[in-house]
Amino acid sequence: MDTLPPLYLSHGSPMTALQPREAGHFMQRLGPALVEHFGTPKAVLAVSAHTLTREPALLGASRQHAMYDFGGFDPVLNQLRYDAPGAPELAERVAALLRQAALPVHVLSDGGLDHGIWTPLRYMFPDAQVPVLPLGWPPNWTPAQLFALGQALSPLAAEGVLVMGTGSITHNLRRVFAGGLNANIDRGATPESTAFRNWFADKTAAGDWSALKAYRQQAPHAVLMHPTDEHLLPFFVAAGAAAGGHGGLRIHHSLTFGDLGMDAYAFGPGAATLAETLPH
Repeated sequence: MDTLPPLYLSHGSPMTALQPREAGHFMQRLGPALVEHFGTPKAVLAVSAHTLTREPALLGASRQHAMYDFGGFDPVLNQLRYDAPGAPELAERVAALLRQAALPVHVLSDGGLDHGIWTPLRYMFPDAQVPVLPLGWPPNWTPAQLFALGQALSPLAAEGVLVMGTGSITHNLRRVFAGGLNANIDRGATPESTAFRNWFADKTAAGDWSALKAYRQQAPHAVLMHPTDEHLLPFFVAAGAAAGGHGGLRIHHSLTFGDLGMDAYAFGPGAATLAETLPH
């Protein structure tokens, strides 16, 4: 049986938790597919665009809970819970791997799952029985540095740990809401978003990590799609975690607001197995 493929998921707006649309329904299928083909993960190591630290930091609390790190949305969101076990023993294992790679790391007793973590997990593992370990990361690290961080984590897949990066494959909210907060969520795809997302999918399938790491210079409309790139950078951690940087596959693609991509990727030898069971 293949080892668990590391994942990169676009989590979208906090409203995804209430309005699943295509991406949420995909996540509902994703969890059972992982369990069926790879077994229930022993834990999830979560690398989110919303848990940022000056140096890598593991939130090693014994219990985790949903944090409401947003405002201005439906207040019902603040009633949603995701109380999952923490993974303090895994925190020590991950810290050892990062130190072995000469990377800085801090292990904290704090906990908390930002919405980029608990939104996908509520769909994937709704019973909240899989332990979760958030890994805070520095947003000023380059794609190459974060890919190397992921490579240091690559032994985890064979140990039953799901490495899950979350963000958004495209993320320019100023552009999305240029006409006001009542933007049309069903707006058709813009050519700029389509070109960027397809370039990423093609280069990932080819395993062209040199081009991907230089995406801001090489991808079409890169700076337009990511004025700042913290929502894309978890992609590189997940990609690096696939045992030395095997290629990857886009296992879902959908869109909101014409620009905000909801694509998902799986990496490593198990990616093809997972993709076969999950229609895009």
